[in-house]
Amino acid sequence: MIQTFKKTAVIGGGAWGTALALTASNNGGDVVLWTYREEEASIIRNTRMSLCKVEGARPLPENVLVTSNWADVAGADLVIVVVPSVVMRGVAQSLAAAGLAENAVVVSCSKGIEKDTNMLMSEILASELSCPVGALSGPNHAEDIVLGLPSLTLVGFADPDIATAVQHRLSTPFLRIYTTTDVVSMQIGGAVKNVFALASGICAGLGLGDNARAALATRALAEMTRMGMALGGKMETFMGLSGMGDLVVTCYSEHSRNLTAGRMIAAGVPMEECQQRIGQVVEGIPNTISTYQLARKLGVRTPLTDAMYEILYAGKPARQALEELMTRDLRAENVKD
Repeated sequence: MIQTFKKTAVIGGGAWGTALALTASNNGGDVVLWTYREEEASIIRNTRMSLCKVEGARPLPENVLVTSNWADVAGADLVIVVVPSVVMRGVAQSLAAAGLAENAVVVSCSKGIEKDTNMLMSEILASELSCPVGALSGPNHAEDIVLGLPSLTLVGFADPDIATAVQHRLSTPFLRIYTTTDVVSMQIGGAVKNVFALASGICAGLGLGDNARAALATRALAEMTRMGMALGGKMETFMGLSGMGDLVVTCYSEHSRNLTAGRMIAAGVPMEECQQRIGQVVEGIPNTISTYQLARKLGVRTPLTDAMYEILYAGKPARQALEELMTRDLRAENVKD
């Protein structure tokens, strides 16, 4: 028998969190949408809409309780965490103190790698919580989800029965969910693609053409695959939704914050100002550091990540970094090496 869930809590009231609360509400049941600031909760509660406005978006139904109070999260048996990667550990500690249901299941929908520890988001949650933790990742921009446009995503748990239970709870006529047990690969794909989306934006901003951006995405896929396999992941996962799928949408969609930030960086806008203009966390900026650190730890060759690190944190001009990438020693194409 497939496990069912009575109370779903979505932690994070940004665009993606609100979209997932809307998705969870589609199948009925109690849904709590928690956000950090009460003023934000009040606006969402009164308008029934995300703070990131999308024309034609469906409002949150009445079975979604919007709150900033951790007490409202208590007793949840399905917890969906959608917060910036840099605050994940603090949120995990708050969840541990909130009092979840005894049979609770937690799903990380945040895409990142923790700086210095090199831990994936599910690993941070698992280190603070005594319940099964998995991940959800794929080519999913909130703007399409709230419009009810067809989308696909991937949910992963070490236990395939739990993955199936979450799949059934969150699948809707507009969001088709697949399952996997390769939780490592799907998270590496979801985190590292942000770095490459920044690079895609820089290429676009410099007017380097379609060939350059297609080459970037292709070699980026090889690079993230090498990292995932070094951590015990499977190559085929990177050919799917949380690898190639997420990379494509983030590198080319006009909804992509990382793509937009990359264009700004190409125009000479400082990183801090990029984030201020966009008004939301640009995950590729902190993820460049954490991805660079993880690659060094694993001893994996990552020329694109290295170039982005030098552009963002060593002051190297983007055109110089590109020239160095193009004039490296010639080699055979090989995803694994």
